[in-house]
Amino acid sequence: MLTRVAAGKYSSDELLVEAAPLSQRDAGLASQLVFGTLRFQGQLDFLLEYFGHKTPGELEQAVLIALRLGIYQIRYLDRIPPHAAVHESVELVKRESRWAAGLANAILRKVTREPIRWPGKSVELSCPRWLLRKWTGQFGAEAAAAIARAALTEPEAYIRVRPGEVAPPDADLEATDVAGCYRVLGTPPAGYRFQDIGSQAIMPLLRLEPGVSYLDLCAAPGNKTLQALESGVRGIACDISEARLKEIPGMCPRVVLDASRALPFRGRFDRILIDAPCSGTGTLGRNPEIKWRVQAASLLKQQQRQRQILRQGIAALAPGGWLVYATCSLEAEENEQVVREVLGSAGNVLELIEEKWRLPGRDAGDGFYAAVIRSRLTRAEAGAEAE
Repeated sequence: MLTRVAAGKYSSDELLVEAAPLSQRDAGLASQLVFGTLRFQGQLDFLLEYFGHKTPGELEQAVLIALRLGIYQIRYLDRIPPHAAVHESVELVKRESRWAAGLANAILRKVTREPIRWPGKSVELSCPRWLLRKWTGQFGAEAAAAIARAALTEPEAYIRVRPGEVAPPDADLEATDVAGCYRVLGTPPAGYRFQDIGSQAIMPLLRLEPGVSYLDLCAAPGNKTLQALESGVRGIACDISEARLKEIPGMCPRVVLDASRALPFRGRFDRILIDAPCSGTGTLGRNPEIKWRVQAASLLKQQQRQRQILRQGIAALAPGGWLVYATCSLEAEENEQVVREVLGSAGNVLELIEEKWRLPGRDAGDGFYAAVIRSRLTRAEAGAEAE
């Protein structure tokens, strides 16, 4: 799994497939090893140099991954005996490179649990230096450190309980400040969809009401669509991926489309949600590989597409309607810059009502950005504009 993640796959997707046939205990250990090795990769690479006098660039990828896995087990886990971690890691190395097995054995036998003085914040927080510096400039040093520290912990689980329903009395749940959102403290109750509190906190910004028309332009996997339907809206769910769109229950029309192109709808919508594709830097706790994968230049990769999706959403917005542009990114390139540029070219027909940030380490759950936009046009003005 770690090898495939290094080649571009996502850890959560790989675990979903590979851990399925395992016992609950083994699946839990596999998850801990994969996520832990990725979360603490910055520290593990420093420890590799500290104990083994080798940098990641000096080793073949398979050897490097096996050593990270071994060091993680020896230093960060209590229930795996060090000799077992050494033996299994060396066996992994043998599969790829028998000559490197002796080197791996020698390095891992030097690893201890003695306290280490980290050479800087970047290593201590296991976060790329440039990303930590960027967050510091945007949110301040304390918030940046909290974001990076939150990415080192296993995310809490949350479920959604529909309005009018009562949370299962026998489940170990805790109510949150988001209506209908409960933190799972014990065994998850059956029959409920998991949905992060950060994701659930977006929908109230749309001020949904029964009977209003609602368009979700990037809907898959559908948690926010289902949350919107709870309010009695007349909804349409759209996504570019037919396979992912099929994950949404068919209780509302579903349309496969590219939201960056002209939309096929005749009418306009009172409420529109754009949960735009992005780097996902607000979700590092559950997707730790992103922090090692994302680059400063790649933050501009989707900016043009994000702007086009927002423009198409605005074109479909009814007079007096509300639109929320949201991402699970913390980066201004995918958030404020997109919104400011699009609104700046739209004239005086739109109003930016508010912007909200949810920051990991400060707020519960994943990080999110949301911009609430309202159309200033009246229906008469919209009709004249169309003519």
